[in-house]
Amino acid sequence: MDSRQDTATPHAIHLRDHTPPAWLIDTVDLHVDLREEAATVRATLAVRRNPNAQGPNAQGPNTPGPNTQGPATALVLDGQELELLAVRVDNRLLGPDDYTLTPDRLTLTGLPDAATVEITTRTRPQDNTALEGLYKSSGNYCTQCEAEGFRKITYFLDRPDVMARYTTTIEAEQARYPVLLSNGNLTASGASATEPGRHWARWEDPWPKPCYLFALVAGSLVHIEDRFTTRSGRAVTLRIYVEPGNEAKCGHAMESLKKSMKWDEDVYGLEYDLDIFNIVAVSDFNMGAMENKSLNVFNTKYILAQPETATDTDFLGIETVVAHEYFHNWTGNRVTCRDWFQLSLKEGLTVFRDQEFSADMNSAPVKRIQDVQRLRQVQFIEDSGPTAHSVRPESYIEISNFYTPTVYEKGAEVLRLYRTLLGAAGYRKGIDLYFARHDGQAVTTDDFLAALVEANGAQVTDPLWAQFQRWYTQAGTPTVSGEGRHDAATGTYALTLRQTVPATPGQPDKLPMVIPVTLGLVGPDGRDLPLTLEGEPEGATGAGATTRTLALTAAEQTFRFTGVAQPPVPSLLRGFSAPVRLAFTQDDAALTFLMAHDSDPFNRWEAGQTLATRLILADVDARAQGGTAAPPQAYIDATAQTLARGGEDRAFAALALALPTEAYLGQQRPLVDVDGIHAARQALRRALATALNGAFLKTYDGNRTDGAFTITPEAMGRRALKNAALAYLMALDDAPARALCLAQYQGAATMTDAIAALALIADSDMAERADCLAHFADRWKGEALVMDKWFAVQALSDRPDTLERVRALLDHPSFSIRNPNKVYALVGSFAANPSKFHAADGAGYAFLADTVLTLDKLNPQVASRMVKPLARWRPYDSIRQQHARAALERIVGTAGLSRDVYEIASKSLAG
Repeated sequence: MDSRQDTATPHAIHLRDHTPPAWLIDTVDLHVDLREEAATVRATLAVRRNPNAQGPNAQGPNTPGPNTQGPATALVLDGQELELLAVRVDNRLLGPDDYTLTPDRLTLTGLPDAATVEITTRTRPQDNTALEGLYKSSGNYCTQCEAEGFRKITYFLDRPDVMARYTTTIEAEQARYPVLLSNGNLTASGASATEPGRHWARWEDPWPKPCYLFALVAGSLVHIEDRFTTRSGRAVTLRIYVEPGNEAKCGHAMESLKKSMKWDEDVYGLEYDLDIFNIVAVSDFNMGAMENKSLNVFNTKYILAQPETATDTDFLGIETVVAHEYFHNWTGNRVTCRDWFQLSLKEGLTVFRDQEFSADMNSAPVKRIQDVQRLRQVQFIEDSGPTAHSVRPESYIEISNFYTPTVYEKGAEVLRLYRTLLGAAGYRKGIDLYFARHDGQAVTTDDFLAALVEANGAQVTDPLWAQFQRWYTQAGTPTVSGEGRHDAATGTYALTLRQTVPATPGQPDKLPMVIPVTLGLVGPDGRDLPLTLEGEPEGATGAGATTRTLALTAAEQTFRFTGVAQPPVPSLLRGFSAPVRLAFTQDDAALTFLMAHDSDPFNRWEAGQTLATRLILADVDARAQGGTAAPPQAYIDATAQTLARGGEDRAFAALALALPTEAYLGQQRPLVDVDGIHAARQALRRALATALNGAFLKTYDGNRTDGAFTITPEAMGRRALKNAALAYLMALDDAPARALCLAQYQGAATMTDAIAALALIADSDMAERADCLAHFADRWKGEALVMDKWFAVQALSDRPDTLERVRALLDHPSFSIRNPNKVYALVGSFAANPSKFHAADGAGYAFLADTVLTLDKLNPQVASRMVKPLARWRPYDSIRQQHARAALERIVGTAGLSRDVYEIASKSLAG
């Protein structure tokens, strides 16, 4: 059985129903026998009754249905797609009448308070296209157990608050599977005593863990190796395993791992706790990576990189994801979540940690801008649609659907709020108490809040912190609006701020949040003013600082600053101090002023984005009336100034030159004008390219590099700024720009430059377009990850035949519907192409529905991710609404639909 069910009566699982498990498992001894026809697993479990269980029907939230744990004597174990071969209790073989077996449960009754239960099962990993549990990837065995994949390996209490110590013995044919890996340290290995040609390895993990952190890999792999010595002197062996031929592409990932280990020691005081740390890269993986204790399994996308095959974005992504999974060793593994509703406790916290790591390794302002861009373009959309949910959801049908931007990105922003409110030192004190108090436990967001607050001398019942918990329980993105008023006679500046939290599905009425507003006031000379609140005693904390954080806790508050002789320009939400929409009254002149003078890099960028958004939407309105609206000279001059100052921080300049995305622009209006937004945005690009052609060409020439490739912030900034200039030059679509772009593609020494030029060529009607695409495919047909880039640039093209081309590429030899990376690159990229996916004829919606239904039979997790672009159909015009709704209804009406897809599609229709 898999995640499919009678979707007419889906079972929702609720946080309110959580109770401790009736049984605990102290140790797990696994023997995994891998054969070509099947895998046999013998699991020996030391079980005992939980003294903290609350009554005979104690159950967890991961298993639907009433009275899941059955009678007081019953041990109910989860299982899916398993063939049960034998069950023993305390060495007694049970007969069929001694247990109850259903497609997803094994129930044992009459057990003593403590017992040894041995279960033998058989599975067929080669048939596992869902890539969950034990499966085969390119001939190698691999596992993915988060969230509920372990039940596809053996019968078990598959819930995160059941933590056990694992010993794993793997047996396989040595020639085909010379590498045998699992969690912990390798304690023994050898040749089979009974079957020549077979061998075995035994791994022991001394740290208790939930079953979702179990991992096993067996295959024909090679590795690179390095060492790291912890600050207490532990020598750790580091290995990255890949398929033969990919060894030379692992160096950056290894360096990223060592940087992560040192950063975690320096910043959080956390050391690695075993003798070996293994990473395995596989080509078939639903997610980016998985933090299994001491055996991280990665998608090849986040390990393999060389300058010729990977872009700067790829290099940065590898650094971030390697760090993320390593940081999970403490924030997720040593301390894990009690239930899946607490998922942000590990994911949001670890995303915040990897964001700060990447900021320290590279440009902090650029990293902050990129993180906010992703939050706005993905999470804000989710937060305003039918699938909106709180950071700590109240219910779910399929937990795999809640690995979302809300849990990850918004969850990280909630962690940032803690640090903003407590200060860096207070935050660290709280984190230290959290680990000291909860090491080896499965805990909740309430436990985390209590540790951070109590370490700083407060209580969770204090008004501020009691209100703070709404960040976990209320969905929706708050909007902060307001205005400022300067009083020359008194030398004061009154800042009035208001907050509103929108209604979301199941939450029509919202209460005010705790919103930290970090701000400055910029004087007419461009300098920040000292900030002192009216009535504030002399010497008060923060008084006189030029940047301060105010806590907005009511629906409306006014803050009055003294000593302000002249009207200032307010700079609000510096560093994006809270995940909110800002709707503060500022005219174009004020925004242009902030673009030039704001001391906060984020707000300099933000001012330009706000002004560009305003100009584009004004043009959208003008076009709706049959006219156009050209950008004012002041905006063109401000852009010219950005180019002129580009050498100060090239990566920042490249971001500042980028116009708001069509997806973001669509969020600014209740009705999305797909064609108007696309036309207006393109028009602004052309207007800037025309007015500043010489400056863009100078910027391009000034950032060419002929030296050796490096991935330093300065080198990556040069490439980013050069390619940003090239994109503007190509907006003119003239012969000089085309020649420049073609020359860059033909002479590119790095994938960053090659793919930037190819994307622009693919978007054009250049005579060389077809030849360039064919050349790229022929050159890189043996590199799966590079071919994914080739699929993506065509799916994101602005050409009228884009959908036709995408359909044809489904049959390309390098594409496989069974490989998640390919699906994300081709189908996912097309769904992120606003003007083509949202075409008025509905063809894009119908195509996505067709693909989702095909995927659902193979891999429900990937299918559910692909249906999400259809979820936010209501802000579009009535014609597009009809097409999108028809696509969703067709999906929901399909027999045998998985829970994964049903939950997203049905909520999309009902929201």
